[in-house]
Amino acid sequence: MVLLEAESLSAGVSTGLMITATCIFLYTLQRYASDLTPPGPFALPIIGNMWAFPFTKPWLAFLDWRDTYGTRRYQAIDDLLEKRGNLYSDRPRYTVVGELMGLDRGMPIMQYDDPKRRLQRKLARTALSADAVRKYHGVQSRVAALMCWAFLSDPGRFRDHARLAAGRIIMAVTYGLPVSGAEHEYITHAEETMEMITQATMPGAFMADIIPILKHLPAWVPFLSPKRHARKGRAMIERLVETPFNHVVEEMAAGTALPSFTHDLLDDMSNAAEDDGEYKQAVLWSAGSLYGAGGETTYTTVLVFLICMAQHPQIQKKAQEELDSLIGSDRMPAITDRGKLPYIEAIIKEVMRWKVALPFAIPRRVDRDDVYKGYRIPAGSIVIPNVWAMGMDVPSKYPADEFVPERFLEDRPPVDPATYAFGFGRRVCPGKLLAENSVFLLITSILFCCNVSLPFTVDEYGEKRRAEMSVEFTTSLVSYPLPFECTIEPRSAGRSEVVKRASASVE
Repeated sequence: MVLLEAESLSAGVSTGLMITATCIFLYTLQRYASDLTPPGPFALPIIGNMWAFPFTKPWLAFLDWRDTYGTRRYQAIDDLLEKRGNLYSDRPRYTVVGELMGLDRGMPIMQYDDPKRRLQRKLARTALSADAVRKYHGVQSRVAALMCWAFLSDPGRFRDHARLAAGRIIMAVTYGLPVSGAEHEYITHAEETMEMITQATMPGAFMADIIPILKHLPAWVPFLSPKRHARKGRAMIERLVETPFNHVVEEMAAGTALPSFTHDLLDDMSNAAEDDGEYKQAVLWSAGSLYGAGGETTYTTVLVFLICMAQHPQIQKKAQEELDSLIGSDRMPAITDRGKLPYIEAIIKEVMRWKVALPFAIPRRVDRDDVYKGYRIPAGSIVIPNVWAMGMDVPSKYPADEFVPERFLEDRPPVDPATYAFGFGRRVCPGKLLAENSVFLLITSILFCCNVSLPFTVDEYGEKRRAEMSVEFTTSLVSYPLPFECTIEPRSAGRSEVVKRASASVE
């Protein structure tokens, strides 16, 4: 009996130990699994794996890393940035361009839970809604006419004309500046400031973004101290947002202000629940954010379109035939023509896919620990969507690196680039519709009046032939094509006259 009890006790202890051991094993396995971070280049103390970040065309290296370590297609971006937007909508803290230069006062890089960001976004979404942007159709049409007449009158400076057109639209919409003015000082300064910002916001641009304590180094310390760059950048940014804003305030006081994003929001200030000073600051910085959100990306998209038309004359001809069948030759295109030109809209999608203006989305910061497909993503991790790679990973019978608008006319077309070119989830650009309208109108207007082609060259045998084109792009937040040559000629005297009349009517 005693032996039996002892055996029963022994069996019970053994069973208990086995259960305990099993539980410990399962707990350890679960803990180990939850400690597995996503694969990638190994991390170093303090700087993590920033050592491996390539500073020339990093989107190409990231594409290789994705093939080696990562997941394909859009699933991860949809799962994390869209469905778990509450965790993946914050921004990294930009020590230099944000804190020291002061750009963290604008919504693009503000922390997600900042009440000032929410107010700015609310204002931007109201002032740039589908109904609100209709009032800017006239501005966009007038700028398109001016740009096309400049193309026809001085085609060698097409790059300057495209940049000026993009800047004019944004400055007219944002501050009511007249579109017929020369290359206004505001536009010139905005271009210089945006070039500085696109360089400064690239990951790894400043060591102080990785090791924030470096911000305290005196300005004379070479390479490591960001203070000299920060002082200059802060002055440029404050001039960018404050000078045209103050101009609108002065014109409103004089009763001469034109309708604009800033004018309309300040005019509604009496209905605002917020403190006047807080509201004015929100209008100031939401307006200042618009140029970067629309001007530079529109300019880049138009340049890429010119490259593609020069390289693919048969695509250009087909697009012109579609446009001619809709509007004839007696009027320029209008934004109301959107939705009636499927081939041209396929071209625009292909332009945005083939060379997207922002190959990287602005980085996100993970708000708290998360687990995705068995991998632990620690709080504070930086997530950088490789937008360019999304355009290269398309399910189509056509090679991804070739410019083929027909891929978007298939029964099962790729994802529309507009769904990822303007950001993701809770950080989608509020000026998306305005930018889409601008791109559509500028591109269709070029197709209406211009033939774009490769320039002629003379080969070693003295024969005249079309030159070949190989275009490089900058490594920056907005990736611009480096200078290239193309020939722009009028399609016909009649169309040129239509453009001339339209541009002459612009005050």
